[in-house]
Amino acid sequence: MEARNRKLDDWYGKILRGEIKLPRFQRYEAWDWKRISSLVNTISQNLPLGITLVLEIGEKEPFISRYLSTAPEPNNRVMEHLLDGQQRLTALWRVLHNNYEWETYYIYIPEFDEHGERESDEQFVYCRGRYFKKNKQRYPLWCDVPEDCLKRGMIPTELLRPEDIQNEINAWIKSATDYRKPEDADKLEEFFNWKKTISDKINELRSVIKNYNLPYLSLPVSTGKDVALDVFINMNTNSKPLSAYDIIVAEVESVKGKSIHELQNELDKKHPDVKHYFDLSYLILNTSALLQEKLPNQRGLWEMDKSLMVDKWADMERGLHEMSVFLYNEGIIDHDRLPTNAVLAVIAALYPFIPEKGDKRGMHELLLKKYLWSAFFTDRYENSAATHAYYDYIALKRIITGEYWETKGGDQYTEDDVPVFNRQNYPISDADELLTAGWPKRDTIRGKAVLAVACRLGSFDFATGHRIDRVNIAKRHYHHIYPDALLKEAEIESFLALNCSLIADNTNQNIGRKEPLKYLKERYKWVSEEIVNERLNSHLIPVAELANGGYDGQSKSERIEKIKTDFDFFLRKRAQLFARAATQLTQGKNISSAEIIKSING
Repeated sequence: MEARNRKLDDWYGKILRGEIKLPRFQRYEAWDWKRISSLVNTISQNLPLGITLVLEIGEKEPFISRYLSTAPEPNNRVMEHLLDGQQRLTALWRVLHNNYEWETYYIYIPEFDEHGERESDEQFVYCRGRYFKKNKQRYPLWCDVPEDCLKRGMIPTELLRPEDIQNEINAWIKSATDYRKPEDADKLEEFFNWKKTISDKINELRSVIKNYNLPYLSLPVSTGKDVALDVFINMNTNSKPLSAYDIIVAEVESVKGKSIHELQNELDKKHPDVKHYFDLSYLILNTSALLQEKLPNQRGLWEMDKSLMVDKWADMERGLHEMSVFLYNEGIIDHDRLPTNAVLAVIAALYPFIPEKGDKRGMHELLLKKYLWSAFFTDRYENSAATHAYYDYIALKRIITGEYWETKGGDQYTEDDVPVFNRQNYPISDADELLTAGWPKRDTIRGKAVLAVACRLGSFDFATGHRIDRVNIAKRHYHHIYPDALLKEAEIESFLALNCSLIADNTNQNIGRKEPLKYLKERYKWVSEEIVNERLNSHLIPVAELANGGYDGQSKSERIEKIKTDFDFFLRKRAQLFARAATQLTQGKNISSAEIIKSING
């Protein structure tokens, strides 16, 4: 086995020409947008990545193979099988073509940002979630408008693919900059210099991408299939590196002579609910970093004073306990039901500054409610979560502690100074966006936010009427309200947040593949219609739009069309209900299912 260097330009060419393929036993795409963004960040900054593994191919391919996702299929001779590294290369290929349906990727260049939304003076990869409205247009619209992208400092990653695309680049730059072209001839030189700056930056990024070295190990043609498989398995399962926590524990013990593990165990015994929301070591480190006004990420962890971390342990411990109580009261039961963990350290690090009782406590907790639900129902934490959490924390802390601006005439800090509350930059999700929210069991902020609202309203079980809580959550199942089998028949995506509810396993099994009308009628035989409505309403399930069905006796085409129509009506009404709930929660208001349904139905 021989280690070799290979430029990204050469990897790209091999994929383009179909010379490199994947053995079919490799899993399909599995990376989410966070890992993809991290990968492209690493490459755009010319930092090293791990090594890949290929098997050289002779006259016959040893494994049944497939092309990388969305890559051309030219049917040329295959030269290599990619044994390890397919997630990286697939992500790179797709980012360099920007062909993900639900995300668009950019390189953020701070000096081009006229809006100042990102609060960063560093270059990074920005991913924007996309969604479709009823008119079938892809939103947000600005993502596809060069001028709007440039004003936000965004260079789309498809301009960086290592091909001869100078005409495409020139056209994009022209479209992006024409709005500033002066009529005064004396100002043309300045304008063209500015355009050249943009062109030079794009070419600089293209050069980095093209010449980036992605090394690989090469198994020779003579390698047997069994040996290749052994190497593949070993390359994917070996060794676990030290975590940031392990390293910081050693630093603290050398500085203070105290065992962080012992302190952590004591904290866990006193406040066992904290660990329901995330790994306790993560919460300790990130909360401690914010208490020292350091970023809640690895950089901030390295920079924080380890001695001061121990000195502030009591504040951090109180904050974590109060955070767990606050979240539970807001209907967030555990980590699996938490839309984003970015809020945890922010809330925990603010509680040491909040009085334990009195009017001010109520006022400050109202502020935390607005923050929590704004984090769930905006895209604030979909990119650069640690940086955004830091700036939100600093602004919220200044409000809570009653600080005054040194500028702005010495005015006190207000909610207008908290970035996540800026509705121009971070609008609350509307019904159209919620229609695209993914299955809440997956790692999707908006999908889990929808489920979080239902949990806050009680999510009564359909059959038993039991309110959801930490005791029965383990028995709850992610249930398709319109059964998966029914929607598959009509070739409709069923794994949507608005088609999900948490109900007990036996209830879900009893419902099975039945159409909504049938299992509703069965429930009505057991209890009164009023009680069933109450249980469904606690999930914000619109009963009238759900109580359709009647598909038996119809032709296949009529049945499919009716399923599609019924499901669309159901989703749109439920989206309106959750959008209304999101609006109220982000304003710090309490919600009830009856009031929300009445406000929409009239």
